[in-house]
Amino acid sequence: MLETRKDIINQLKRDVLLREGFKPRTAIARRIKGLDAIEEALPGGLFPTGAVHEFICPERELAAASGGFIAGMLRSLMPQGAVGIWISSGQACYPPVLKLYGLEPANFLFIRVQREKDVLWALEESLKYQGLAAVIAEVRELSFTESRRLQLAVETSRVTGFVLRNDVRRLGATACVARWQVSPAPSALDEDMPGVGHPRWKVELLKVRNGRTGSWKVEWAAGQFALVHEQLFEVSVNNPGRIAIAG
Repeated sequence: MLETRKDIINQLKRDVLLREGFKPRTAIARRIKGLDAIEEALPGGLFPTGAVHEFICPERELAAASGGFIAGMLRSLMPQGAVGIWISSGQACYPPVLKLYGLEPANFLFIRVQREKDVLWALEESLKYQGLAAVIAEVRELSFTESRRLQLAVETSRVTGFVLRNDVRRLGATACVARWQVSPAPSALDEDMPGVGHPRWKVELLKVRNGRTGSWKVEWAAGQFALVHEQLFEVSVNNPGRIAIAG
């Protein structure tokens, strides 16, 4: 029996986290390979499923980067044969590129609608369906009321939602569990190998309930994420010819 006020508060916090999709670290292993440091910033040390995540994409480059990063996460979040939905008012997602992240385009239903309100309606209705693993939608704006309706939908279905917002002139509070911004980053070529390197992103966790914010550089290689640890070059003041490397 819980005897102290502190015990009661701690138990209530654990109950709230479970309802928001944060699983205890001891319950299951990490879900997304290669994102250990990012998951450490999230409550429970795991990526919250059964919740709605908000991605800030004021430019097309950021929307493309966010789509690639989300696809990489879905590699771990979608079991084999699981089905997802991608909703937009344009044709922003190029389905064949999903194969780069180990996903089959045939496992996705791509919905294209003309009006913004239809995107939000399709998103909310899709999030209510328990047979789906994930729903991704590209929207212009998202109010607190609209985000609250989405969060209420996933609390029952346990579907994971990803909302890409491309109009952030009135960026206010939402009921989403986390707010992210993903930017493209220069890739690195393998030694003596021409061409283009592996995809890289700068991943920023701008807001998260009961967690901490942060910024990381992430690469997609060999079918999973890898955190990029850049080396810092420092020139000695006393000896300008000496360069120290801090990794």
